[in-house]
Amino acid sequence: MALRPDEFYDHALAAADGERRLPLARMTGWDISPFEPEGLRVAALRPPVLPEPPRHGEDPANCAACRARDDGIWFNDSWRLTRIPGVGVPLVLMLHPREHHDMADLPDELAAELGVLSTHIVRHVQALPHISRAHVYRIGDGGAHLHIWFFARPEGQTQLYGSWMPVWDDLLPEYPADVAETDAAIVADALVTSIGGRRSATSGSRHD
Repeated sequence: MALRPDEFYDHALAAADGERRLPLARMTGWDISPFEPEGLRVAALRPPVLPEPPRHGEDPANCAACRARDDGIWFNDSWRLTRIPGVGVPLVLMLHPREHHDMADLPDELAAELGVLSTHIVRHVQALPHISRAHVYRIGDGGAHLHIWFFARPEGQTQLYGSWMPVWDDLLPEYPADVAETDAAIVADALVTSIGGRRSATSGSRHD
C-alpha cells in the first residue's frame, strides 16, 4: 500500500534541508539538462493539499475538450487530433477521445484503438523531414478529459533528448507556425491514408 500523504511528505522532508529544499536531482547534471547546476536550487516542499483541487473537466458539462469535439486537424468517429500552437519544438500534436473519457475509464475497444492510433501518429511524425523522434506523454493532472501529447524532436538536437524536452520546448522561441501547420497537415493526410478518418483545417487548444 502506498504511503499516506502525510507519510510521503515526512519521508521527503527527511532528505531536505532546513528550508525544506531537496538536493538537486541527478538529472540536472545530465548534459541534456537546460540548466547549469551552479546557482540552481530546488523549490521548498509544500505540505499535501487534501482534498486535491478538481481538474478541469471533471464535470463533462464544463469540459472544454468536450465542447471542442469537432475541432482538430484529423478525426474519426471516436478520436480527434489537434495541433498545439505557440510551441518551441517543430510540432506538438494532441490526441483526444471525442467522448468524455479519462485513461482509467477508457473502454477496452477505445483503448485498443488508442494503441494503434498512437503508433500511426508516431510513425508519421518521425517520417517528416528533419524530425528524429516522436515523444509520447500522458500526464493528466490538469485535465480530466484524456489527452495524449506527441512532441517532435528536431533532427540533430541531441540536447533535446529524453525527459527534459518539454522543458526545452518551453524555453525555445516559438517555432514558425506556417512550417508547423504544413507538417501537421502532412501527418493528418498520412493518417487518412494509413488508418482512415478525415482531415480538417482547424487546431485545438493546450491542456495540462
